[in-house]
Amino acid sequence: MCGIVGYIGEKECTGILLDSLSKLEYRGYDSAGIAVFDKHDKTIKTIKAKGRLKDLEKKMKGEDRLYGCCGIGHTRWATHGEPSDINSHPHGNARVTIVHNGIIENYKKLKEFLESKGYVFESQTDTETVAKLLDYYYDGENPIECIKNVINEIEGSYALGILFKDYPDTIYAIRKDSPLIVGKGKGEAFIASDVPAILKFTKNYYLLDEDEIAVLDRSGAKFYTKFGELITKELITADFDEESAAKGGYEHFMLKEIHEQPNAIKMTVTPRVTNGMPDFSECGLTEKMLSGYKRIFVIACGTAMHAGTVGKYVIERLARVPVTVDLASEFRYRNPILNKEDLVILVSQSGETADTLAALRLAKNVGAATMSIVNVKGSSIARESDIVVYTHAGPEISVASTKAYMVQIAVFYLLAFQLAYIKKTISKDECKRLVSVMLKVPDIIENVLELSDTCSYVASKLVNSENLLYIGRGLDYALSMEGSLKLKEISYIHSEAYAAGELKHGTISLVTDQMPVIAVATQRELFDKTVSNVKEVKARGAKVILITHKCMSVDEEAADYVIKLPTIDDMLMPMIGVVPLQLIAYYASVLRGNDVDKPRNLAKSVTVE
Repeated sequence: MCGIVGYIGEKECTGILLDSLSKLEYRGYDSAGIAVFDKHDKTIKTIKAKGRLKDLEKKMKGEDRLYGCCGIGHTRWATHGEPSDINSHPHGNARVTIVHNGIIENYKKLKEFLESKGYVFESQTDTETVAKLLDYYYDGENPIECIKNVINEIEGSYALGILFKDYPDTIYAIRKDSPLIVGKGKGEAFIASDVPAILKFTKNYYLLDEDEIAVLDRSGAKFYTKFGELITKELITADFDEESAAKGGYEHFMLKEIHEQPNAIKMTVTPRVTNGMPDFSECGLTEKMLSGYKRIFVIACGTAMHAGTVGKYVIERLARVPVTVDLASEFRYRNPILNKEDLVILVSQSGETADTLAALRLAKNVGAATMSIVNVKGSSIARESDIVVYTHAGPEISVASTKAYMVQIAVFYLLAFQLAYIKKTISKDECKRLVSVMLKVPDIIENVLELSDTCSYVASKLVNSENLLYIGRGLDYALSMEGSLKLKEISYIHSEAYAAGELKHGTISLVTDQMPVIAVATQRELFDKTVSNVKEVKARGAKVILITHKCMSVDEEAADYVIKLPTIDDMLMPMIGVVPLQLIAYYASVLRGNDVDKPRNLAKSVTVE
């Protein structure tokens, strides 16, 4: 959940570390710190602070500045131990200092052992256990042997950046179940939790695999297995630049990423359309493979799970193949019934989501086919899946996902179209028609984005509320779940999404005078039923915001505010309808004075359970 960086080269490293950490604050921002080899007295010096990176920078101005060309840094999302200066990373002592992303599951047992050996702990973190265990095994001569001994003892997930006092121009790194890349520049090398952190300095990097040890110095990096054997790795070049990971003139990354959705759809869909038909052959997914799957399981968390729910509706409706959508955090604990004729689809923006990765491994253990829909090339989920469909959304920096969700459902639509054609539940002409409509979606979204002022006005009418409801039927219910999540995670307004038909089964008791209810009614065959439910809440004093087709006639007494959207096939309306929901959530957060891109208690990539 945290972000780590490291630099070794000819330049002063403090500014580089701070700049790189600024690109990783979406991974955590409870505290931050850096450790640098002081080039004057050859000691490791550390400064860390509770709060945002700006708090660390402020603290550094009041202390001796760190001078050196080799260092590591960390921005934290707290797991063990509250946010504080003491619990901030880096951790260690004069001999060994580390930064850590992940969680050590057996830290209590290790801590007891180390305390029995005379070690005294200062923090509440699991990370300090690793730092002291490294010190315990370090003989002053062989860091790799020390690291090997430590990884044999620790259980859990980790990406570690390590400094050893006796090796002042070297950074050691290792990972297991937590992301880490190694950057290669001219006369310099980097470690980082994510590629955007180093794009300002280099686009060339290596992917560190499970339990591989990297040794970085000015000449570059060498890689070893956990047994100490030297290995060769492929150098990768990032296909996006620093500018694409910056705000580009928008006030917030979230707003920028909402506006990037039309292009993200084009980048994701166009390579998977050949002669007007869906084509996943470049991903290794053939028609023969698709035709053989009896059941589909979609496993994901949060927004990705909502994308999977849209996928379930369209796949079952078009292809008549049963689809089960599961929260990754629950999937493996319910002892799911899987077999070799099942396809398990893992959905994750980062490709590092811990629960989703665990579900993937469970599916592979029982022999089910696995396919991942991910945005980050070379991520753990991508590397371990049988089939990978990359969503070409580019970097998504805001914690609240927008364009990643959009391209995930775009992939599900294409998959549904192709699967339905293979299963002969739709004709080739109908498949081509659906694809052609989908290819028009980016231009339609551009038109929807012109409703920003309307969405801002609507947001102003609910910004002082403490509770609200989202309702919808069918695909609109799936859409309502995503709208509700967006609002609650960045505006902190408590909201819940309910199937509109369930109102009378208990939920309507929550409706009070002037309570906002956002009703989504883009499915024309269900429109009258949804409006009937809308009138039920309106009669009980609700303030109703209705989102529907431009072509639909709405009774004046049914809603206080109506947002009318361009009309396309109802099945594809979730791609259109989610945009005003994203904008309402965004403007509500702005109007409440929140930090839109970094909502409290959340991190972008959830790499611990």
